[in-house]
Amino acid sequence: MQRGRQIPIPLSHPPAYDRDSYLIGDANREAAELVLSWPQWSAPVMLLCGPPGSGKTHLARLWAEAADARLVGAGDLGGQGVAVGGNLGVENVAAEAVPERELFHLINRAREEGFFVLITSRSPLADWRLTLKDTVSRLRLAVPVGLGEPDEELLRQVLVKLFADRQLEVERAVVDYILVRMERSLSAAQALVAAIDEAALSEGRRITRPLAARVLSDQPESQQEEL
Repeated sequence: MQRGRQIPIPLSHPPAYDRDSYLIGDANREAAELVLSWPQWSAPVMLLCGPPGSGKTHLARLWAEAADARLVGAGDLGGQGVAVGGNLGVENVAAEAVPERELFHLINRAREEGFFVLITSRSPLADWRLTLKDTVSRLRLAVPVGLGEPDEELLRQVLVKLFADRQLEVERAVVDYILVRMERSLSAAQALVAAIDEAALSEGRRITRPLAARVLSDQPESQQEEL
């Protein structure tokens, strides 16, 4: 008889944004040191850029906790009660839709009133579509900080920790197999570990290389590396 598939109980494993969960590698060491050096920033505004899944959100939340800052999305920057003073994080500024006037006024207030602003974006300032010279001049005063794609050793640490957080024991050979085939991003690692955990739970099996291979083959093409 074939073993019946179990229906996995949906357990919540929200992303952890605490300091212990932020692992350091060559791709994020310099950025982490600069952002978390607050309040010893060399300017009141810092611009943190990096590709999707590089850990911008996690680092911004660590800073917000340390600086007692609020975090808002770039699209909400013009809302009532946002730019009223106090440390502020502005997340996910899109290069093609920069809230120029709002950033101009926010940076002016930060300089005048002595609070700090952390801005995050996938794109470096050079790629932003800016039309207001005053905004350009203010943004050029921001300290630029870059996050790279996580390297292999950092991704290995992340995978091991994500499995451990779910109380899953996974052999190193399985982790190595996953590592060379997955998308090189922290968000992809989280999604992949969740999918592998669900597959193992639904089948009542331990996590093996064949199981991992099957889950990897089911991932969208954007979450797989070409071999």
